[in-house]
Amino acid sequence: MVVSTSNHYDALETRDPATREAELFSRLPAILRRAMETPGYAAHLRGIDPAAITSRAALATLPVLRKSDLPAFHKAAPPFGGFVSKPASAFARLYTSPGPIFEPEAAHADPWRGARTLFAAGFRPGDVVLNTFSYHLTPGGFMFDTAARALGCAVIPGGPGNAEAQFELIEAYRPIGYCGTPDFLKILLDGAASAGRDVSSIKRAMVSGAAFPKSLQEEIASRGIDACQAFGTADLGLIAYETSARDGMVVNEDIILEIVRPGTGEPVAGGDVGEIVVTTLDPDHPWIRLAIGDLTAALPGDSPCGRTNLRIKGWMGRADQTTKVKGMFVRPEQIVEIGKRHPELGRLRLVVQRDNEQDVMMLRCECASHDEALREVITSTLRAVTKLGGSVELVAPGSLRNDGKVIADERG
Repeated sequence: MVVSTSNHYDALETRDPATREAELFSRLPAILRRAMETPGYAAHLRGIDPAAITSRAALATLPVLRKSDLPAFHKAAPPFGGFVSKPASAFARLYTSPGPIFEPEAAHADPWRGARTLFAAGFRPGDVVLNTFSYHLTPGGFMFDTAARALGCAVIPGGPGNAEAQFELIEAYRPIGYCGTPDFLKILLDGAASAGRDVSSIKRAMVSGAAFPKSLQEEIASRGIDACQAFGTADLGLIAYETSARDGMVVNEDIILEIVRPGTGEPVAGGDVGEIVVTTLDPDHPWIRLAIGDLTAALPGDSPCGRTNLRIKGWMGRADQTTKVKGMFVRPEQIVEIGKRHPELGRLRLVVQRDNEQDVMMLRCECASHDEALREVITSTLRAVTKLGGSVELVAPGSLRNDGKVIADERG
């Protein structure tokens, strides 16, 4: 258990970014060697020399492992698709999430790396915490339960729903902290106000698992609750978290987060929206470039709270933009391939619409030149890559939105 007298969980959060980067990548080769002892990674990373992967540039040469492919891997080689070296019996708890995808929980304290996220939200040792995430089959409940226990908090395992029972627990135990979705927090507060129940002990919250728009943030704050957001997945645990600065989300320690062009493993330029790819350094269950399908963008500079790790804007939508046009799938990686063949182009966006009850597509390309001959060449490339005909529009550099969209399906 960490008992910090500062505003930070430990010294890792404020170290020099170059020191953090060097430390992470000094550990990565050993993790890669351990991963490649499993049949799944042995096949996925065939031909890779772990000793050579000591930088972000080197890491970016490895293939991504797509979360969307995990259900097929897990079905073919249950339960973990051949990507975990230990048997299921070696883990503390075993979960499932939609797909199905099967997740093991390590036996050590704080296996989902959540204690520092709660600390950043103001939770402290000795706090009583109401945890309303589900404890049933999925890891959400235990993800925050183990985090709070590692921090030294007492946990009420409330789970979701049954507001009347929650009111009794709150009035009896007087929790100061809440973990759960922002939606359920509002349900509890509204229900308590209507029923005349006292939930005023709750002063801070860590919310996740649902949208937390500004209007709801302001309403929760008006009720005297200081709420921060966390971003995570059932596979990776807590990836990033909000702090008192309320200025983006700070990436968690002990993970390597990349932002890549959707459908590829290529890192985007700084500030561009792209897909989140995460590498973890857990030797018993490493994830090597897991592409989770969520979009975000990096923020420049350090957080005003003093934490020095990379900051992201938070969840900005889904990266899987594959769509079907005239009965054929068009994928983001195909649009990226067009860009590779024409390096003079900037951002690209394929817009799919309906015209006279037919699918039509237009490729909009940022380009300094509006040469007609170039437009015709790109039109030919579009057909060659997608096997479908479409039009091409050359637009001014910087005119396409920086929202991570490579394919925009506007057929309604």
